Amino acid sequence: MRIVILSRREELYSTRALFSAALERGHDARVLDTLQFDIRVSRRNPELLYKGEPIGPVDAVIPRIGASITHFGLAVVRQFEMMGVYCLNESQAIARSRDKLRCLQLLSRHDIGLPPTVYTRQADHVPDCIERVEGPPVVVKLLQGTQGIGVVLAETAVAAHSVIEAFHGLEQNILIQQFIKEAGGADIRALVVGRRVVASMKRQAVAGEFRSNIHRGGTSKKVRLSAESRRTALAAARCLGLTVAGVDLIESDEGPMVMEVNSSPGLEGIERTTGVDVAGAIVEYIESEVRNPKHDIRKNGERKASKTKAR
Repeated sequence: MRIVILSRREELYSTRALFSAALERGHDARVLDTLQFDIRVSRRNPELLYKGEPIGPVDAVIPRIGASITHFGLAVVRQFEMMGVYCLNESQAIARSRDKLRCLQLLSRHDIGLPPTVYTRQADHVPDCIERVEGPPVVVKLLQGTQGIGVVLAETAVAAHSVIEAFHGLEQNILIQQFIKEAGGADIRALVVGRRVVASMKRQAVAGEFRSNIHRGGTSKKVRLSAESRRTALAAARCLGLTVAGVDLIESDEGPMVMEVNSSPGLEGIERTTGVDVAGAIVEYIESEVRNPKHDIRKNGERKASKTKAR
């Protein structure tokens, strides 16, 4: 099978792990820089060029789209989809996960637990918004941010006002979210592949920090999910349409709550913490999907549909 891994940097742990897993299972794998593609749109023959040359036959794509190149990265994934290539995470699903507000709206619609959240652009609405999420303290988040960047705990109403005013002054969209004190600065990362949680770990923030991201100095340990947390993680990935997802959960007095759903979850922390070969599980899942007759039917159907519309 010919597998393309979309990644800006082939030396990244997650990229290397996926590349090695594909090779070990006998596949022809390539790591291609997402920004080196040219997209050719024509009446009947969508085409992708890589460094000026046709991409050639591809059976499956693993998108590792960084937040800074989301727009162009999604365009590349969409083009692969138009060409009938299997994409591990589809473009629309990635787009849903990248917009934190849209993600929360979809989770809410599907009755999935999440911290009460308010979105506003009006400074004079902030006091009411803080009350609606039972604060202070409150968590203020940028709509687009990764690895804990753009996430601030405001202990008082005055601090919340200052943070929100600063973000708005920079033309940034923010969310005001209830601070779940009982979580104790800990969260759970559940790694979903297909219809299974293949690995899970608990992350604990360092003293004086409420963000538990390992990139921010947090520690981690392997953990067994409760049945309710497992159901919540799978439901969150499913409602966004993601095949592979890192679902971040916190334990609250009202049950597990989803904090974030990541469409390009890092593999280093969870593989080293749990000892699970997550990259191998991802490649194994791709094998089952690409060799599934339903995939061929879907792919051929898409091509026929595009030809019909062209006429």
